[in-house]
Amino acid sequence: MSRIQACLAAVAAQNKKALIPFITAGDPDPELTLPLMHALVAGGADIIELGVPFSDPMADGPVIQRASERALLKGVGLRDVLAMVQQFRTQNQTTPVVLMGYANPIERMGQEHFIHAAAEAGVDGVLVVDYPPEECAYFAENMHKQGMDTIFLLAPTSTDERIAQVAQLATGYVYYVSLKGVTGSGALDVAAVAAMIPRIKQHVKVPVGVGFGIRDGATARAIAEVSDAVVIGSRIIQELENTPRENAVSAVQNFIASVRVAMDA
Repeated sequence: MSRIQACLAAVAAQNKKALIPFITAGDPDPELTLPLMHALVAGGADIIELGVPFSDPMADGPVIQRASERALLKGVGLRDVLAMVQQFRTQNQTTPVVLMGYANPIERMGQEHFIHAAAEAGVDGVLVVDYPPEECAYFAENMHKQGMDTIFLLAPTSTDERIAQVAQLATGYVYYVSLKGVTGSGALDVAAVAAMIPRIKQHVKVPVGVGFGIRDGATARAIAEVSDAVVIGSRIIQELENTPRENAVSAVQNFIASVRVAMDA
């Protein structure tokens, strides 16, 4: 059982839902990434999604695009992100870390090299937006051999055939995109999410996390009522954008703690 699978099973055994916050590695400053990761855990995160900066993050809205741009201007690349995870592991051996990003940096490094390096660093899973299931069976197989999970996106437009395809390769959890569009956009339709989750679970045997459009404790709690996990990203990046650097870590911890309280209430 992977660290992600063990974590989600433990959360479910407590009759709770998992909280999965996202930050972009290197934003707003590479020196803050490690303290931010620890702050997320202290605030109640169960799993951390760590964004790998990329120049053309097609699934992300302007908020996370800006985060990627800031990190890239600081020179943060995939190798730096792996080093950050390895450093995080020196103090935290339990919280799963999922790398979320795009195919180009992995392809440039080479899939096999990346898988070995990620396992060595202590990465628990990856969500590669532009690795569709029909194109990455070999990648997924080798990830699973190293004890790491492959996480895939599903959307409101996903057909039953697509959901079944994802189900064949998905481990850890699947990430359901709650709305059409990019991260940080649109109004959350909880009823539509609630209607889609049973369709997904007809095919997918792993937990279902929901993200996009979750902005506060109230929306997180509403989504937690109908899913296994809540993913929140753009709102955290906005917290970093609107807070002085010296207060950034405590602001993020307090925000995540407020979401955790609302989800557990």
